[in-house]
Amino acid sequence: MTELLSAEHLGAVAVIAAATAALIAAARLGPGPWTTTAARSLAVVLVGAEVAWWIYLVATRANRAELAYALPFQLCDAAIFVSALALWLRQQLLVEVTYFWGLAGTIQAIITPDLPEHFPTFPFIQYYVAHGGVVAAALLLVVGLRQWPRRHALQWVVSLTLAYTAFVGLLDATTGADYMYLRAKPGSATPLDLLGPWPWYIGWAALVGLALFAILDAPFRVLRRFQPAVRSGAEGRI
Repeated sequence: MTELLSAEHLGAVAVIAAATAALIAAARLGPGPWTTTAARSLAVVLVGAEVAWWIYLVATRANRAELAYALPFQLCDAAIFVSALALWLRQQLLVEVTYFWGLAGTIQAIITPDLPEHFPTFPFIQYYVAHGGVVAAALLLVVGLRQWPRRHALQWVVSLTLAYTAFVGLLDATTGADYMYLRAKPGSATPLDLLGPWPWYIGWAALVGLALFAILDAPFRVLRRFQPAVRSGAEGRI
């Protein structure tokens, strides 16, 4: 199990942070057609990392239970595909979902990884490429390329998140799986350990998630008061 704040964990976080910062700085300082190529290249990396994970499980003859849990129904897995579409299409709602899911959810998976492998194994590298790529996509689109969330983005993303959680909860109840940890906490230490036993931690986690969404939306609520283009909500690319 990868230890929290171990050298390999901190090293992976540092690489993700440095690469993301460099990409954002380049997009801000030198905008141009190259950003479309960069965004779509990152989209390919994200989808490739997820597909490579499935191939790895089949190639290593993972058991049926492992294959079932590898289906892309964790919120981070869904965020990978949403992020890839947002990077490729630059559609505003996809960008907003990527921003809120990536920074409120996926970044937590980087900070407190549920990862039994160590560097330089493929699962270790794939985990941080996929999760780090989602965070990089969120920040590139919103900060680097300035596709700021619109006025009602928070409400839309909260509604979509609740709908997706309900779908996953039904899937878990039907199949006995534990996607999004709705039936039990992960085996490794995570912030969920601070939120009490099942099912109470689910309600507390929802409140924490809502608070994080509101914090992420707060800078844009302030900006809308001072910049008419943002206040109108007519265009996400500022």
